[in-house]
Amino acid sequence: MKLPVRGVSAWSALAVLLALLALSRPLDHDESQYVAAAWLSARGRLPYLDYLYLQAPLQPLLFAPLAGIAGAWAWPMLRIVNALLGAAAFAGVYRAARVAGVSSRAAITATALFGCCDILLFSIGTARNDALPLALFAAALPAMVRASLGRATPGSALLAGLLLAGAAAAKVSYAVPALAYGVLALADRRHRPFLVALGAAPAALLVGWFYRADPAAFGFGVLGFPTRAPAEYYVADGRAWKLGPLAKLVDTLKFLALGPALVAIVAVARERRRDPTRLLLDALLLAAFVAALMPAPTWRQYLAPVLPPLFVRFALAIEARPPGRIARRLTGVFVIAGVAPSLIALAGARSGVPMIAAMRQSAAIGAALDRAGVAGPVVTLSPQFLPGAGYAVDPRFAAGPFYFRSHALLTPAQEPALHAVSGDRLAALGRPGAILLGGEGAWTSGDAALERPLETWARTHGYRAQAVPGGRFRLFIRPR
Repeated sequence: MKLPVRGVSAWSALAVLLALLALSRPLDHDESQYVAAAWLSARGRLPYLDYLYLQAPLQPLLFAPLAGIAGAWAWPMLRIVNALLGAAAFAGVYRAARVAGVSSRAAITATALFGCCDILLFSIGTARNDALPLALFAAALPAMVRASLGRATPGSALLAGLLLAGAAAAKVSYAVPALAYGVLALADRRHRPFLVALGAAPAALLVGWFYRADPAAFGFGVLGFPTRAPAEYYVADGRAWKLGPLAKLVDTLKFLALGPALVAIVAVARERRRDPTRLLLDALLLAAFVAALMPAPTWRQYLAPVLPPLFVRFALAIEARPPGRIARRLTGVFVIAGVAPSLIALAGARSGVPMIAAMRQSAAIGAALDRAGVAGPVVTLSPQFLPGAGYAVDPRFAAGPFYFRSHALLTPAQEPALHAVSGDRLAALGRPGAILLGGEGAWTSGDAALERPLETWARTHGYRAQAVPGGRFRLFIRPR
């Protein structure tokens, strides 16, 4: 099923709009480790083996060539790439709905509402690791739906396995719906489970290779840190209540209400029809919810895996039972709530596009480092600013502030082996050529207090303070 010229133009316009939105969003310290990982991998370093990485390994490997080509513009390039992956997710949802037999009108409606969820717009608007697995998962849906109708081909089965495994290799939470599909494929041989498994093999071998290469670093980055760090951080911060079931329920409902996801859930729940396609989508939806709710606390991007199967299922529901006037008006209210944060971001861009300001700040950092004669990597909790400065981050700080703020996740003996340094153990810092401070703060959704141990260490060891033009950053240069 080929898109007409008008459809191609619409998707192109959508991609441009999403890219502009991505460049207009406020800066977020969550982006630090993903920009740093792509930048370091572009220079031949590997996650876990050469630098600390706190996610599954696929994204920095795929994005490394793009970061290398972009050079100083790696950070905005990665935001644009994620926006384009978001457009691919739209295409996957639309295509899956059409393969399921939904009319073009219902498929377009469901896809448009999918795009009005703040969960989605945030996930594809920053340089995090949400857009790649989301796009891979959404792109796998047409092949899975086709198989549920008994129309799987060898190519579609291989593709489903490849895309699902790729999503799990980019973000481990996507392993839950991938495993759910594997179980379903084994139960219903029309899905060609052997070919699905064969398609999944490349991503599985990649993940397995990293595990074999360094089991301790891989295990900590992929499973140990994500499961243990949030509890340690929120308990130490006096916000243990954020980890409880009531907070999880409130947060989940809040994020789903920022957009028409709740409306879609109600419509799907009300539909009584059952067929293999609906059962497939329901299984994927349930598995995605399990994956989203396993971490604590719950953040909006965790719910991204829920959206693709939900809105394909929603397309089937509104095709079978078109919404009435009240339902349409209520949906409109949720649509406004979903797009409001993005519209606010665009309105704020009138006073200066955040990414342009970030690139100017990076250039000023690079000039200051050049004048100081710094050679070698830089210690900072804000490594996302270094590609634009033309410098690399010290591999021990590739995770930005996230491991640095931990206290007892690793022992003093484990940290050097895993390329890690925490704020409690700066005696192991050595003598870095420069320390860059100022990127943590409210302006990047960060915490300026996290940088104080580094500043204290730098002053204690005689590092020379130097302001960076622009007023945000400070350099501490190693004494000669």
